[in-house]
Amino acid sequence: MAIKNVITVDLGGTKILTALLNNKTEIVSKYKLPTKYDSGAENLVKSIAKTINAVLTNSKIDQKKISAISLGVPGTVNPNSGIIGNAPNLSIVNFNIKEALQKYFSIPVIIENDVNLAALGIKKYEFKDKVNNMLVVFVGTGIGGALIFNGKMYRGSSFFAGEIGHMKVSKKGRLGATNNSDTFEGIASRTAIVNSITAKIKKGEKSELAEMVKSGEPIKSKSIAKALKNGDELVIKNVESASKTIGTVLGSITTLLNLDTIVLGGGVVEAAGDFMLPVVETAFYKTVLNEPGKAVNLKITKLGDYAPIYGGAALAEEFIL
Repeated sequence: MAIKNVITVDLGGTKILTALLNNKTEIVSKYKLPTKYDSGAENLVKSIAKTINAVLTNSKIDQKKISAISLGVPGTVNPNSGIIGNAPNLSIVNFNIKEALQKYFSIPVIIENDVNLAALGIKKYEFKDKVNNMLVVFVGTGIGGALIFNGKMYRGSSFFAGEIGHMKVSKKGRLGATNNSDTFEGIASRTAIVNSITAKIKKGEKSELAEMVKSGEPIKSKSIAKALKNGDELVIKNVESASKTIGTVLGSITTLLNLDTIVLGGGVVEAAGDFMLPVVETAFYKTVLNEPGKAVNLKITKLGDYAPIYGGAALAEEFIL
């Protein structure tokens, strides 16, 4: 049975991005909606179904010609049962999203953690399967991770592997700190960066983002990137601090796991990667031991937001074939 067309849904903390890929792995239709999860999981599933119907309508491809719907979720998921164990950024716990979405379509639904999905896409379509031990880290609303060991996805004993964002990290990036500890994503995600900038602006510090804070307009990655280019000192200081933490944590993980590849992605990295990567690299090489550090290819994904979309095709091959 050959994989034909695949629909991938990347369910994020701020948006639902859905695309249909043909058998040549070309995006033939896509649709995006803001994520609205405050009205419950079932209504979120309706929004997902809406995006799927939109790409089906736009592409004019019959459901019978679609091999699978691959759904990426920001949280712990069991690909076999279809249950989301915990998706904190969506306020979902113990919900069978596969079963709920399957009610709307005759196409087989398969699910995976969103960064795992991105890692599958990066491994297959960016590195042409020529990576052995890879860590993928996406920095956005939160921070998610995925692990490839010996060329295969490592999901862990209870499908929790890769939840790097919930590791305890000190403000200086040290692992396992106590008094001033917080989670990795609580210190270095876009949400954390924005929260820090907002708090300091409210205390009187100057920034070109002050008007956005005053009006209550959400500060997104593009606004952060623009402020960096304009030399906004407050934004530079906060993004630099987050980048140092990212580099330090990745250095410690590499000393433990002896990785050959680390790939960064996510909205804030895609928008501000030119500024962030050199800072990440400096902190990384200050932290990692020399021997494992020399073996690492540290880079930003070229697939950007579409890494999980391409990963949907790879996931379909794994589960449908």
